[in-house]
Amino acid sequence: MSEHMVMDEEQLIKKAVQVLMREFGPIEASRFLSIPQPKREDSLKYHQIWQNGLDKETFFNDVFSCD
Repeated sequence: MSEHMVMDEEQLIKKAVQVLMREFGPIEASRFLSIPQPKREDSLKYHQIWQNGLDKETFFNDVFSCD
């Protein structure tokens, strides 16, 4: 089994950009790097929204039923 060395962030970024440039070319690599990241909703806010639409009786029946 070969040992794998973990790269530091600078090496990782440099290598990743090289691969993108080689595989996609400068225009597509630039396009890829500029794709906006989708906003992640805060998990607490997500659960509050989920709980607001939750019917307690249906939820308990689904979770605790012995079907």
